[in-house]
Formats: sequence, C-alpha cells, structure tokens
Amino acid sequence: MNLLKALARTSSMTMLSRILGLAREVMNTHQFGANHAMDAFVVAFKLPNMFRRIFAEGAFSQAFVPILAEYKAQRGEDATREFIADIAGLLTLVLLVFTVLGVIAAPAIVWLSASGFSKDSSQFDLAVQLTRITFPYIFLISLSSLVGSILNTWNRFSIPAFTPTLLNLSMIAFGILLSPHLEEPIFALAIAVAVGGVAQLAFQLPFLARIGMLSRPKLNLGDVGVTRVLKQMVPALFGVSIAQISLLLNTQFASWLQAGSMSWLNYADRLMELPAGVLGVALGTILLPSLARLKTQGQDDDYSAMLDWGLRLCWLLALPATVALAVIAEPLIATLFEHGKFDAHDTAMTQHALSAYAVGLMALISIKVLAPAFYAQQDVKTPMKIGIVTLIVTQLLNLAFYRPLGHAGLALSISLAACLNAGLLYAGLRRRNIYTPAAGWFAFLRKLGLAVSLMAALLWWLQTALGNWHGGSNALQAGKLALLVGVGALVYFATLAALGFRPRDFSRKAV
Repeated sequence: MNLLKALARTSSMTMLSRILGLAREVMNTHQFGANHAMDAFVVAFKLPNMFRRIFAEGAFSQAFVPILAEYKAQRGEDATREFIADIAGLLTLVLLVFTVLGVIAAPAIVWLSASGFSKDSSQFDLAVQLTRITFPYIFLISLSSLVGSILNTWNRFSIPAFTPTLLNLSMIAFGILLSPHLEEPIFALAIAVAVGGVAQLAFQLPFLARIGMLSRPKLNLGDVGVTRVLKQMVPALFGVSIAQISLLLNTQFASWLQAGSMSWLNYADRLMELPAGVLGVALGTILLPSLARLKTQGQDDDYSAMLDWGLRLCWLLALPATVALAVIAEPLIATLFEHGKFDAHDTAMTQHALSAYAVGLMALISIKVLAPAFYAQQDVKTPMKIGIVTLIVTQLLNLAFYRPLGHAGLALSISLAACLNAGLLYAGLRRRNIYTPAAGWFAFLRKLGLAVSLMAALLWWLQTALGNWHGGSNALQAGKLALLVGVGALVYFATLAALGFRPRDFSRKAV
C-alpha cells in the first residue's frame, strides 16, 4: 500500500468531517450566536470533546496500537482477538463507572471548568444540565476510538477518518430541526452529541466484523497485554493531551472574561482544527502503525526514514495552511460566521483568537508526527515529562497574558507552549538517535519559504483588492473567499512545481 495515497484518502475523509464541522459552527453562529447559552454549551461539551481528541486522536491509540501491532505480527489471529476482547471488557467497565460518576458530579465539573459561571446562577445551572446530557458521549467515543484503532492497524484508515462526520451531521440536523421547538434551544445541541456518539460506534462495528476482530468484551485483568496497555496509557494520556488540558484550563480563565469569550475561542479553535485534523491527525494515524511494525522488526534506519517522510509532508502541507490562516483570518471568519446573531464585533474578537492560535499551529501539527515516534518505541515517559513542563509554562503564560490580552492571550499561551512542546520532542528524538534528518532539509525549507512568501504576499494584496468583507450577500462573500483560497493554493503549488517538487518524490510504501 502506498502511504501517500493512504494519507490522501484519510485526509479527504478527515477534510469532509472538518468541513461539516465548519458547517456546524456556521449553523451555531446563526442559530445561537456568541452568548451566555452558547458559552454554557461550550463548557458542557468541552470535557467530552477533549476526551474525543485524547482517545480518538491521541493517548489511547498511542498506547494500544504498538502492542496490538506486536500481537498481530507475532502471536496470530486468535491471540489478537482475545487481547482485543480483554481490552474492550476493561475499557467498557471503567468508562461506564466514569460516565455515571460524571453525570452525578456535573455541578463540580462545571465549577472546575468555569467557576466564573457562579456569578450567574441561571448560566451555571444551564451548563450543569447540558453537561449531564453530553457526558455519556465520553463512553461512546472512547469505545468508538478503540474500534478505530483496530481498523487503522489493519490499514483501514478511511473508516475511522469518516466516522466523525456522523457527529457533525447529528448536530447540524438537531440544531436546525429540533432547536426551534425547545423552550431552551441550546438543548438541541446536547441531545445531538449523545445521538452522534451512538451513531459513530454503531457505524464502525460491521467493518470490525469484516476483518474478523469483532468479539464480545470480557473482563480479564490477568491478560499481560492489557497490563502493558494500562502501564503505557496513564502517562500517554498526559503526554499527548497537553494541548487539550490547556484548552480546558483556558476555559476556567475565559469564564472570568467578558461574555462571548468562550464562544470566540471555540470558533477560532474550530478553524484551527481544520488543518490540524486534516494534516496532523491524518499523518499521525498513518505513521503510528508503520512505525510500530518497524520497531517490532528492528529496522532502525527505516524507522528514521519513515519519520523523516512524515515531517517533510507535515511542513509541505501545514506551513501554507498556517500562514494562510493568519493572513486571511478576517475574510475567513466574516464569510463563514458573520450571519444571524454573530456580528462584526464577534468577527473581530474571533480573528484575534485565530491569529494567536496560528502562531503555534505549525508546532501543534508537528507534535502529531513527533509524539508517535516515542509511542511506537513504547516510550511514554519522555512525552509525559515534556508535557508536564509544557503545561506549567502554559499556565504561567495564561497568568501573564489573560488580563492585558483577554481571550486572545489565552490562545497565544497555547501557541507558545506548543512551540516549546514540539521543540523538546524533536530534541529528545535527536538525543536518543531515534531520528536523524535525511539530507536536503535546508534546500527543502528554502524552497518552501519562497513559495509561502509569494502566497502570503498575494493573499494580503488580493483580500484588500476584493473590497469589504462585511455585510455583503452570502453568495458574493463565498465567491470572494473561494477565489482567495484558490489563488493562494495555486500560487503555492505552482511555485513548488517550478522549483522541482513532484508528488512522486513523496511516495512511500507501507511496511
């Protein structure tokens, strides 16, 4: 299997999910705007959404996949199926208990997430009710991520990548069709989250059966493989999830800022997640099983070469996305979100947050490539130590920035800490001789720099030449934005082609 083609398929499925996610946020801005009710939902969905990112895109797969790959390669189909059943049984029990406790402790969760809501008892109570509806999503998405990790190990990347679209479709449908009939319309989104979780899990099970790995969960704490996963997973949860923990803590700071701050950060985060998901998550998903197999086979040189391939693709595709988000933030936000209850002031505030997030976007995407290099080695302690340092730095930056810069200061703290995180991960790989950069990086980055600079200059000029981005018709604004994005992409890739870049140069076979 060609990994570049697999990446293209996975990225296209992830792109579909992220586009629907943007459509969901467009619907949210139109139906709900940026207000107390939307802020309450952001808090209620923050913890379940954080677990989605941690499990589906991070710690669980990082701990589970390398050991699953080892079972698959060395122990045969029957032993692998038993291992999966044992993991599923333990995970189901733990998640069930955690979910019940979370529903009961919803007031404490809301207070810990957004103590500023205590200033308004009605908003606090609303957040508690919403949390109790959305919290079971943690149970559903965690089991769904277990299934997705298994499918990825069998190189069925497209199915798990497509699955998140079901949540977005659920939220769009319930937001439009159900919210007008509810006394408090925001409850429609919470109900949609629960329904979307059921759909995501149910959708993948037939594909698990197709590869012969669908078995009834059972509780077997004596399984050696289960014990190994648990030992790897606890530090992996922390090491991979620093950005999500920081976002959760940022919610606490934002709850003390002006109304709408959480919503502005949420909408900016949604835009940032488009390239982060399409590129970073897709690359990490593709790389981890291959790196784990190379480690099992003892092919250290190929391991380094595979990681080098991932990093080059990361820079090739993520750098222009990062620069473009910063340059055309205003046209992007105004076109997508400035409708209904979302006004020009909300656009400006979201733009400030997005520009701050863009500072660290390249680092956040790079982490998705660098972290799997440690986890495929079954080294969970190094990322955990780096994560502790990063989390401390993030909170110190929050204390320094959140009053003078408001919500944008919280976004900037995430970005600067992500740069530190990526830098320390890279240095750790070099120091342990896990990764040695292949020849040609200087010339590669020089050509990327030229292409990105030309793209940025053209985007800056063209967005001004296209005139006002506020108050026009939806069709006109969408057409202008499509032109802006299309011209930027054309200039970037045409410049790379003129400099000698060819897609075949990035082709690589799966292990």
